[in-house]
Amino acid sequence: MSCDCIVIDSSAIITLFRSGQAQLLPRLFSHIVIPEAVWQEVIGEKDDAAAYGVVHAPWLKRESVIPSPRILAWCLGKGETAVLSRALEEPSLRVVIDDLDARRCAQVMAIPMLGTGGVLLLAKRRGLIPSVGEALNKIRAAGLWLSDEIVALIRTQAGE
Repeated sequence: MSCDCIVIDSSAIITLFRSGQAQLLPRLFSHIVIPEAVWQEVIGEKDDAAAYGVVHAPWLKRESVIPSPRILAWCLGKGETAVLSRALEEPSLRVVIDDLDARRCAQVMAIPMLGTGGVLLLAKRRGLIPSVGEALNKIRAAGLWLSDEIVALIRTQAGE
């Protein structure tokens, strides 16, 4: 279930930088696309760790994306629209997205996806982190809302 190429949304990249876990991304994926709309959302907070990290991460490939009419019809945010539109352009890309409506759109459009929790689960399975539970606690502390049910599911899938 591995995908070597991803396009990432703002909530995932912000949460991973704020929790000190963004370095997992280039260890898990060889090609990491950040659409211009997502880039702008992240760097909008000038004093934020995520804004600093994104600007200084050489492994992020910043790209302009033309929104797909099929995705625009879902009335999502600019970042989510760009992420999903880019994935429609290049089917080898998996999206990393947490927004529920965007995830529903991805499902309907048959776009492969991971959430931030899924990235951490993949990191645990590949031996890059010792505990998915600790990693989940860090992203929750960094501001990503995950239900207790989702946390329990991810921990169970990780064998914790």
